[in-house]
Amino acid sequence: MNRSDMTYQNPHIIIESGVQYSLGSVEQNIISYDFSKILIYLNAKGKLLFGKSFKIYEEDKAIIYKLCIYFIKDVESCKKFGMDPTKGILLTGPVGCGKTSLMKLLPYIVPYQKPYEVIPSRAIAFSFNNKGFSTITEYGDFGCFCFDDLGIEPTGRHFGKDCNVMGEILLSRYDLFQKYDIKTFATTNLNAQELEERYGNRVRSRMRQLFNLIAFDKGSVDKRG
Repeated sequence: MNRSDMTYQNPHIIIESGVQYSLGSVEQNIISYDFSKILIYLNAKGKLLFGKSFKIYEEDKAIIYKLCIYFIKDVESCKKFGMDPTKGILLTGPVGCGKTSLMKLLPYIVPYQKPYEVIPSRAIAFSFNNKGFSTITEYGDFGCFCFDDLGIEPTGRHFGKDCNVMGEILLSRYDLFQKYDIKTFATTNLNAQELEERYGNRVRSRMRQLFNLIAFDKGSVDKRG
């Protein structure tokens, strides 16, 4: 796991609560990340963020590895898994498998990168109900977001007009990506067919170009306890 073009001072070393975590080593301005060390850090950071019951499950390490090589921009490893690091990520899986926690957690391994904001899709739909179409502009035309639980949000309604809010936002995010290379991230419990039924073929087509798909196994256990 390598990353070149190091521009952030000691980006492979992170300090949390007075404890120093080294995620790898540096030689000739190239970071060689060590996945086992990243897992140690993620486990510790996860406990700080989500509580002492948080842990990295053995069954999730393959998913976490893919997320890691994406976030550290290991281009060659991404290619091996058919991922394009210029796109965002759509993380799919059953309820309770840990999608949201991972999408909140993984950006911490790359403190030199601009983070995204994790926003529940249903909260955006409710915002539309109160504020109207300015909500689509707010989340569609600016910023870097991870839309959590995509596809289970209610249909928006503002002054009697119904709107598939997240569908419209995804269309706007596609234009944003094409013009400015601004990525979009999302989590969902839905499969490809369900997403197409929810948003239509046009949005589904745009999603293929917006996202790398990373999927938990359908049999992943509910980790919420």
